[in-house]
Amino acid sequence: MAKPLTDQEKRRQISIRGIVGVENVAEIKKGFNRHLHFTLVKDRNVATPRDYFFALAHTVRDHLVGRWIRTQQYYYEKCPKRVYYLSLEFYMGRTLQNTMINLGLQNACDEAIYQLGLDMEELEEMEEDAGLGNGGLGRLAACFLDSMATLGLAAYGYGIRYEYGIFNQKIRDGWQVEEADDWLRHGNPWEKARPEFMLPVHFYGKVEHTNTGTKWIDTQVVLALPYDTPVPGYMNNTVNTMRLWSARAPNDFNLRDFNVGDYIQAVLDRNLAENISRVLYPNDNFFEGKELRLKQEYFVVAATLQDVIRRFKASKFGSTDSAKTAFDAFPDQVAIQLNDTHPALAIPELMRIFVDIEKLPWSKAWEITQKTFAYTNHTVLPEALERWPVGLVEKLLPRHLQIIYEINQKHLDRIAALFPKDVDRLRRMSLIEEEGGKRINMAHLCIVGSHAVNGVAKIHSDIVKTQVFKDFSELEPDKFQNKTNGITPRRWLLLCNPGLAELIAEKIGEDYMKDLSQLTKLQGFLDNDIFLREIASVKQENKLKFSQFLEKEYKVKINPSSMFDVHVKRIHEYKRQLLNCLHVVTMYNRIKKDPRKLFVPRTVIIGGKAAPGYHMAKMIIKLITSVANVVNNDPVVGNKLKVIFLENYRVSLAEKVIPATDLSEQISTAGTEASGTGNMKFMLNGALTIGTMDGANVEMAEEAGEENLFIFGMRVDDVAALDKKGYEAKEYYEALPELKLAVDQIDNGFFSPKQPDLFKDLVNMLFYYDRFKVFADYEAYVKCQEKASQLYMNPKAWNTMVLKNIAAAGKFSSDRTIKEYARDIWNMEPSDLKISLSSESSNGVNKANGKDANSSKQLGSRKPVFITSAREPETGNAQNTLGNTDINVMEDGQLKASPACYFIKDVFLCHNPNYSTGTFTSGEGLFQGEF
Repeated sequence: MAKPLTDQEKRRQISIRGIVGVENVAEIKKGFNRHLHFTLVKDRNVATPRDYFFALAHTVRDHLVGRWIRTQQYYYEKCPKRVYYLSLEFYMGRTLQNTMINLGLQNACDEAIYQLGLDMEELEEMEEDAGLGNGGLGRLAACFLDSMATLGLAAYGYGIRYEYGIFNQKIRDGWQVEEADDWLRHGNPWEKARPEFMLPVHFYGKVEHTNTGTKWIDTQVVLALPYDTPVPGYMNNTVNTMRLWSARAPNDFNLRDFNVGDYIQAVLDRNLAENISRVLYPNDNFFEGKELRLKQEYFVVAATLQDVIRRFKASKFGSTDSAKTAFDAFPDQVAIQLNDTHPALAIPELMRIFVDIEKLPWSKAWEITQKTFAYTNHTVLPEALERWPVGLVEKLLPRHLQIIYEINQKHLDRIAALFPKDVDRLRRMSLIEEEGGKRINMAHLCIVGSHAVNGVAKIHSDIVKTQVFKDFSELEPDKFQNKTNGITPRRWLLLCNPGLAELIAEKIGEDYMKDLSQLTKLQGFLDNDIFLREIASVKQENKLKFSQFLEKEYKVKINPSSMFDVHVKRIHEYKRQLLNCLHVVTMYNRIKKDPRKLFVPRTVIIGGKAAPGYHMAKMIIKLITSVANVVNNDPVVGNKLKVIFLENYRVSLAEKVIPATDLSEQISTAGTEASGTGNMKFMLNGALTIGTMDGANVEMAEEAGEENLFIFGMRVDDVAALDKKGYEAKEYYEALPELKLAVDQIDNGFFSPKQPDLFKDLVNMLFYYDRFKVFADYEAYVKCQEKASQLYMNPKAWNTMVLKNIAAAGKFSSDRTIKEYARDIWNMEPSDLKISLSSESSNGVNKANGKDANSSKQLGSRKPVFITSAREPETGNAQNTLGNTDINVMEDGQLKASPACYFIKDVFLCHNPNYSTGTFTSGEGLFQGEF
């Protein structure tokens, strides 16, 4: 009779190695069936397509979880430097297909679903886009998380788990109407709540100075509940974590203490506390003075920094005893990247923790803080740079205001010493702006508190250094860098355009998906007519598919053989959807003037959301839909010109329209678009760009050759010269008859006959206060559009230019961007190591999770162990061994046996709290450290 297992031996069966993989089709079908019945409690008689989606999502998640746990175990074992990406937005889109691709499961899942008689595309359409972002800043963060996992970096994304996204956009009578984006209403199969890591976040209160230091007291507390979402790398077994915080009111009131009225009020107060994570504010509409937005910004950084420090203390560098924690090592183990100014309060918050709680001297705390933080600037528009009223910060975060004042004083003392007679420089560089009421300039706070500041395209970084933050750049030129943005090719080619991805792989192999620079090999096929026709064929298939989608979802029929001219991005004056609209009206007038003239059929597709409080952007949408209504219903025009406004533009819709696009509109006024990433997505998917020399367009032109883009309009220097001279819109209006006709039609109600004055505000803006100079670029834009139409009539020349652009798109991978961040800012090395799933590191699930969950143990004080002998038990394969191993150790020169230690394969595990734990790679010798 076998000897009964001890409790310790039983616990050791709770192991990653006990989990069977689900790679094959049969296992996927079994998992799908199991989850449908046991997780969702449904059978085929009552299951809906959404139920089938959840069953598949849980099945794929099963395959993800082992890698996720193993990755975190690996990080705890090896203790690499970690990077924390702080962002108020992560525009993730849908997760299912991306996860299947990155895990190499897509083919098996497709086959399993087919064998079950279900439609994979229908299931994928059941998934909601994660409502965690809006526009380029949030999408960039999502691409970066994918690349950090693919490159094997120990990375964490930190943000807010918004209950409602920015909004769902509906178009009613041509107007944008906002509806709640209740993206969580059906649940989220990818997230895991972690209540054991719930943390308090403090607001309001007052500051008390005592003999023992400064205290922030009498605060109101909101709890931050973390939800973890796995972020898988591409085919490398690495799965990183995105941790999002949800606000919860503390459960500290007692029913007996309240009468009915007081109880109701108490419940309402709880709801107010939880509003912090209720809804995403639109990024481009800064609600000045809005307390809730400031609460959101502090909420995420306060919870995150507590978590970061807890993890650091649980490493071999720290201890739960502050006196024993060597914070000197903090910047060597922790890098924090601030994605724009929204997480700027992390700087004074880390100072508060170091000075008030950990009792570090100010100078030491400030040195560590500066070495830890880096700041990415995303805009040059003055209204988008955050400035918070001092009074609001004092009310909400009184201690932080004191710290900001102290930072500012020391900063200004330094400036005064370096520039003793330049008083105006002090004013310009101060963190506190005095004009029009005291405000804290959050960008200045980020620059002063960080060791690196970067722009997101070469031209943007130059503007940051020479204009926006010129004084700071002169003071510390080495602090400023450029990191041109990028996109993940996994989502923006392999997922959204599999036909093109496969075609490329047939020519240059599949490795380009992890090294996009290999696309340059396609230059060898520029004279291959068959390959050019195949590229054109893939594009036409995508256009036909998108046409069918439009007909089904929007009840609009378009000509799939027409040129698809696409302008999709946030609706904003600087992105100049108005310029596009004026060109549409000009094309319409030309057709009406001479219907028999040869005209290249064109479908103009415009999409994007206007911020709810942005009146002019909403008027632009109304104008576009009004012009579309006239153009699309004019029998003279017919199929020569169609105008479509894409309702509720989002990531999943971008994945459909981008592969179908012929001409990509990137027409912002030169010097206003920081980078853009939509331009890169279109380029990679075989669209040609019509655009200004702005943002990343400049580098796209450098890579592909300016002659292979349709570049038009003013350059940055031209805009500056026009500003100096004075921009007079009427000069262009009077000089250009087609422009005059188009503007007059908009102004006199041609497109709004029931409300002739509807667009008066738009026209007045264009004439009298158009900062983005639409009329100045109109003529060049129209001529450039004519060049595009002429080239489109020559398929071979068009497709050759398409291939040149695809071959030049390699630079714009987010993998390249993240490698540069890692090398130049974070001081980290990407790893191509494929984490093994076959063995558990150290004490497996219990060790990795237990250590993180129970930071009250003083793990940092364990001693290194010299192993003199190690004998595996004779009970079977070492990998599956459950019995103890006899291990002798030398401690302080004394030979000791340690029955609390054991050995599995090449991993030495030790329950004895005096000893270290980790990987042992030889028969005997010195074992170093513990995770």
